[in-house]
Amino acid sequence: MLKQQLSQKLLQKLSPQQIQLMKLLQVPTMELEQRIKEEIEENPALEEGAEESEDDYGDEYDDDLGEVSESQEDFDINDYLDDDLPQYKTSVSNKGRDEDEKAIPISGGASFHEILKSQLMLRKMTEKERAIADNIIGNIDDDGYLRREIEAIVDDLAFTQNVMATEEEVEDVLFLVQDLEPAGVGARDLRECLLLQLERRHHGDIPVYTAKKILEKSFDEFTKKHYDKIKSKFEIDDDDLKDAIDVITRLNPKPGNSLKDSTNSKNIQQIIPDFILTEEEGELSLSLNSRNAPQLKVSKSYETMLRNYAEGAKSTKADKEAITFVKQKLDAAKWFIDAIYQRQQTLMLTMKAILEYQKEYFLTGDETNLRPMILKDIADIVGMDISTISRVANSKYIQTPYGIMSLKYFFSESLSTSSGEEVSTREVKKILEDAINNENKKKPLTDQKLTDLLKEKGYNIARRTVAKYREQLNIPVARLRKEL
Repeated sequence: MLKQQLSQKLLQKLSPQQIQLMKLLQVPTMELEQRIKEEIEENPALEEGAEESEDDYGDEYDDDLGEVSESQEDFDINDYLDDDLPQYKTSVSNKGRDEDEKAIPISGGASFHEILKSQLMLRKMTEKERAIADNIIGNIDDDGYLRREIEAIVDDLAFTQNVMATEEEVEDVLFLVQDLEPAGVGARDLRECLLLQLERRHHGDIPVYTAKKILEKSFDEFTKKHYDKIKSKFEIDDDDLKDAIDVITRLNPKPGNSLKDSTNSKNIQQIIPDFILTEEEGELSLSLNSRNAPQLKVSKSYETMLRNYAEGAKSTKADKEAITFVKQKLDAAKWFIDAIYQRQQTLMLTMKAILEYQKEYFLTGDETNLRPMILKDIADIVGMDISTISRVANSKYIQTPYGIMSLKYFFSESLSTSSGEEVSTREVKKILEDAINNENKKKPLTDQKLTDLLKEKGYNIARRTVAKYREQLNIPVARLRKEL
């Protein structure tokens, strides 16, 4: 049974202007420049440059004659009628608000796989072997490893290329691929990668011979640094073992990287700071990168055009469409300029709050002076939502006298000392890192010893928390830090 009824609902909706501001707020400087260029291309009513006075347009527009300039007469409204809405009004993004959006610039040069295939062209091979080799190279990852099983490659060749090959034939071609440069390419695991590189070393060299035997027969003991077992097994002393380990550590565990670096085919994201901080005689000065504050203006030609249409006849459908189009472009241009201005204000307001909160750190550069700070702390100071602060901190950088740093670097959880003082977890991590860097590498500090060390300094932290902080610093356990 159908029934009609009235009801009231309280909904919260974002206007197109608010959506535009939120999107602009989270993009880094490099992406902002691209976004402005796109908007200028899509909206002819938006122009680069500072706002100009009415007098500056005397040559373009004659009030007595009521005519537009030659450049305006050449303008065809029909060229834009199919694109009367800016992209930000119609685009949809299903990404989370905290998800990074990173723009990757295109770089030239031959790719890693193209270089391998060019080497392959110099080898004498049958058509079948070349097809197998191309498939193998296609399955090699950026680190230079073949992660796909031989059996799977055989199936791929049969189903996708109609090439019938046995596992032995694929193995034989793989050996040819592994003979390409750089040494170690096409290996199926780290052990094979290192052995392939040692095969090209001088075999009469005793340390190389010892290193090869260690990798062949005691790879697990080597990775776990069970050096006593290795010395006993091969009947060698500390000096022999140290020479062999020195040979192994000089090998490249990721041979693909060497080619990518030399050909510059690996895309590298350049960091452009959004803020510039300078310190002079104990006073801090914060400024916004000029790239974040572009000069934009609404096209005077479009305002004149709208005035002409408004004063003229508006009876035909074409005239009404033209007026609607011009109004939409002018509104979109004004919204975009306003959004850029609001972005600048929000960035500066947030960064000034962070600067004041962490003033002691910015004056000294000492990491232990960083105060515990979370997004809510800054949100409360500036009177904004936490999600807005998160967008500001996302992919933004500041240039300081101590280097270029991410805004996320200054945020950390708090920790209570034995005296009840609140300190940043980053301070604890710094103490841990310094302790590990200064430890005796023959007897590295265990997590329990690190815990005891921190307790002596007044930081009551559990051993598992110390282990968590150590892992966040990408520092291995004590046994793997041991050196001869």
